[in-house]
Amino acid sequence: MQNSEQNQPPHVQLIQMATAHWVSHILFAAAKFGLADHLAAGPKTAEDLAKITATHAPSLYRVMRTLASLGILSEDESRKFSLTPMGEALRSGAPGCARACILTLANEEWVRGVAQLPYSIQTGQSGFEKIMGMPIFDWLAKHPEQASLFSETMVGIHGAEPPAVAAAYDFSSCKTIVDVGGATGNLLCTILEKYPNAEGLLYDLPHVVRDAPALIGKRGLTERTKIEPGSFFDRIPSGGDAYLLSHIIHDWSEDKCLTILGNCRKAMGPNSRLLLVEMVLPPGNAPHPGKMLDMMMLVGPGGQERTEQEYRELLAKAGLQLTRVAPTESPVSVVEAKAV
Repeated sequence: MQNSEQNQPPHVQLIQMATAHWVSHILFAAAKFGLADHLAAGPKTAEDLAKITATHAPSLYRVMRTLASLGILSEDESRKFSLTPMGEALRSGAPGCARACILTLANEEWVRGVAQLPYSIQTGQSGFEKIMGMPIFDWLAKHPEQASLFSETMVGIHGAEPPAVAAAYDFSSCKTIVDVGGATGNLLCTILEKYPNAEGLLYDLPHVVRDAPALIGKRGLTERTKIEPGSFFDRIPSGGDAYLLSHIIHDWSEDKCLTILGNCRKAMGPNSRLLLVEMVLPPGNAPHPGKMLDMMMLVGPGGQERTEQEYRELLAKAGLQLTRVAPTESPVSVVEAKAV
């Protein structure tokens, strides 16, 4: 919240919080119609863009005027709109994956799922599952385009984490790093770039790793990275020095977490390390992005964020001992554990 907003009376601040979803819907419309892509070549009027996007020009003008007030577009005296630096970030393929994040997090299915938060609070069950009729990851498996957007969204949301993890944790003794549930391999690639003597194994569901070869090839790591499709609920490949699970354990119920961790325990050698990359919640009233993310875990996949003590207790149930928590310069920490 900006300082000017913080200086508002409490009731005004609450109303501003309640209307925040208006902005997300406006951004979704801008992303859906590709306004930033269409403005990439230069300024255009709403009438110009209406012809390209098959929209109603007067209504589109009103949306673009609002986007200008949000700092995303800029309108000149001839009613032509151009991109601001923030608007440039809304283009397809722009660094940070903002467009993919908006198309995922502000789409109709996602919004309807989040709206079920009262149901999740009352029952402890996933609001997304209630709306979609199946767990969210099963739904993504049936919608490959949305699954690809979701993978790109995870890169966008957690974009600052890979370099922070690679800098904060010493992987120099690891010959083989197994990235369990690593999607397209963004985190694994960042670690391998910093540690040229290590090799990687990316392990995730077949429909999830389908986009991984392109990213790994673009990073020049094809020769050092093996991709193996599979489910961490069934088995996890053995032979790793480090088993990396980034934002995996927070997705699932405790029973399912214990299945995943138990499979890790079976795959680990005597000197292997388990590394959970998660937002470890601080105690007390301190603000932390993990506390907001915890609400998404409640209403979405049905998982949760945890404190250090809660991770210690969970790991112990799976025959693992928490050895340390390494903070990073991003909101995540690396929770290190070994087999007991």
